[in-house]
Amino acid sequence: MAKMLLEEIDPPTLAALPYLFELWSFPHQSAPVGDWHAWVILGGRGAGKTRAGAEWVRSQVEGATRFGLGAARRVALVGETYDQVRDVMIQGDSGILACSPPDRCPEWRAGERRLLWPNGATAQAFSASDPEALRGPQFDAAWVDELAKWKRGQEAWDMLQFALRLGQSPRVCVTTTPRNSALLRRLLDSPSTVMTHAPTEANRANLARSFLAEVRARYAGTRLGRQELDGVMLSDIEGALWTGVLLEALQRTEAPRLDRIVVAVDPAVSGHRNSDACGIVVAGAVTQGPPQDWHAYVLADCTVQGQGPLGWARAAIAARDAFGADRLVAEVNQGGALVETVLRQVDPQVPFTPLHASRGKAARAEPVAALYEQGRVFHLPGLGALEEQMCLMTPQGYRGDGSPDRLDALVWALHALMVDPAARLRCPRARSL
Repeated sequence: MAKMLLEEIDPPTLAALPYLFELWSFPHQSAPVGDWHAWVILGGRGAGKTRAGAEWVRSQVEGATRFGLGAARRVALVGETYDQVRDVMIQGDSGILACSPPDRCPEWRAGERRLLWPNGATAQAFSASDPEALRGPQFDAAWVDELAKWKRGQEAWDMLQFALRLGQSPRVCVTTTPRNSALLRRLLDSPSTVMTHAPTEANRANLARSFLAEVRARYAGTRLGRQELDGVMLSDIEGALWTGVLLEALQRTEAPRLDRIVVAVDPAVSGHRNSDACGIVVAGAVTQGPPQDWHAYVLADCTVQGQGPLGWARAAIAARDAFGADRLVAEVNQGGALVETVLRQVDPQVPFTPLHASRGKAARAEPVAALYEQGRVFHLPGLGALEEQMCLMTPQGYRGDGSPDRLDALVWALHALMVDPAARLRCPRARSL
């Protein structure tokens, strides 16, 4: 029957069928009806989010004919990095170029970071790591990819909202794996947001069987599997030392004048691509009055990975210079004297205090978590990856994958500033913690 129907269709219509996405799309890939500002597509890995985003852009810019006008003329394409916008959203297997019919396929102008359609519509690529680039341009539509993993998510999202000021009703499509980020939670709670959702299994017809079998065997029933395969927005781990709600309440846009600033380093001795990252966290404190009145501000997460000892030493010194830190502190259990030696290769005069871990990670983290519960530690923007690790630490240990390198550096910094500052910062010998 299907063959007979296809034989009755004229060649031009038959050639157009693969590009009529509304005929082939899954329910979660179809834009909801109604008056909405943001459409969030939450999905597991391979659930077809990128294809849905690319097709939505097509539906906005294409008209009834090749040169006909669509609902949108200027589109912003925003990903975590410019390379990801280009390689996934534009040139990827499910990107805009791959989904567009030959007569309406836009031209990619790499030097301008723009797509240009035959009808004159344009789309411009932006990196969420550079929110300031969104100042000035204006758009009537936007496609945002992997919002929940943006390091400067709130800043980039805010700048994008100011740029969506053309047309009658500017809209944004958000395609993302549902990481538990404060920005994504706020977006989903907005009355002008609609959502569709799908697990990886929803798109199994377009995925390799070996892929599905492998990820099911390895991740089924795990927290990571619920997020990455089921596309579920996870709540905080029960009993975690920090929660997303607590951290959100302690967000600040800027810090006051600080009396002391430290850069804390949790060194990675090896430097190959798959090694643990070297946690580098910058924090400062207001130390006026009695110690119970002191407050700390976590200023930046400068963590690096795969750069080797000299690479992370340079990054730590650069963080000190950028924030005017008074001292570096570092855990020396694994690296021993190597840690100080490498740091002094970069700056022989660097003020440095070595710290020695005598207790487990959870035990060291508990007094720092108490400071947060007392409302005495605040976070500046851009600490999403660090905050994710914090919400995975329990009194029984770390529940995430790998090492909590960022969290370890945070703990060292706040111990040095708030828990036992006199002993940690003034004695040149390694101190136990």
